[in-house]
Amino acid sequence: MGSNSTRHTVPAARLRPGKITAGALTAAVVTTLVAAGCSSSSSSTPTTSTSSGSASAAATSGAVPQVAALVPSAIKAKGVTVAMDATYPPDEFIASDGHTIIGLDADLGKALGQAMGIKWNPVNATFATIIPGLQSGKYDIGLSSFGDTKAREKVVNFVDYFRVGEAFYLKAGSPTTITSMSSLCGKSVAVESGTTEQADATTQSTKCTAAGKPAVTVHTYSTQDEANLAVSSGRADAGFADSQVAAWIVKESHGVFKLSGPSFFVVPYGIAVPKTSGMTTPVLAAMKAIMAKGIYRQILAKWGAIEGGIPSASVVVNGATS
Repeated sequence: MGSNSTRHTVPAARLRPGKITAGALTAAVVTTLVAAGCSSSSSSTPTTSTSSGSASAAATSGAVPQVAALVPSAIKAKGVTVAMDATYPPDEFIASDGHTIIGLDADLGKALGQAMGIKWNPVNATFATIIPGLQSGKYDIGLSSFGDTKAREKVVNFVDYFRVGEAFYLKAGSPTTITSMSSLCGKSVAVESGTTEQADATTQSTKCTAAGKPAVTVHTYSTQDEANLAVSSGRADAGFADSQVAAWIVKESHGVFKLSGPSFFVVPYGIAVPKTSGMTTPVLAAMKAIMAKGIYRQILAKWGAIEGGIPSASVVVNGATS
């Protein structure tokens, strides 16, 4: 998920880990790090529950007339299909019922749909398939911890709404120390396919060999859960994910994992929209509307993600710097 083609997040309450089900992770769940909810074909309307069940329900918004007026008539008639890879807590993951998508992005999406006055239909999809699905018309919106990058902007538009970084996590007790990209040389790292972390680790491997150092062994998996399992089983020295996601993975593992080094490479998260769908402007307006009503901040607070929040003036279209 960072951009997922990189999924990026922020430190402290880092957002965007692998799929994690509600409730404390048992030893068995830790081995798969969120096995329940790994179905990439399920879909449902997000609820206001959280993984712990203790956070207050996120605020909701009614339709904002001036925002709803911007939505194309074709979309008003059918609603939107919103693709999310629900294996990246706390941004998007599966609730304890085994099918409902919950999380920061799920709550934001629900509020955006309400502001636009349209039917909002979240669908669980593998991260690497979301942008191709937007291009083919299978999905109308991609809301899944997408790092806004120049490369992705060539294909879709992004409405930026958050700031995140990347971070490493290790198996607790590991003697390995990874505090920067350069310290990856000679190490193995587990990443989710299509993420920025995959691209960054691969680029770093080239830099390592160019400097006469050992290459980075990049293990790529279709879901964040599988990447987590590779680290817990010792098949990879480290896991690499958006910072808030890495922090969440560590917290929910109850001692199985630990963070390694600070977060870095901070980038904007963006909501992906097909360039020709006419939805970029209404999504932008809806995000500004829920910010003005205080709903955006309430949702960030609910998921421990205040550090990644941005002011309304920073909500832009295609704001990637690299």
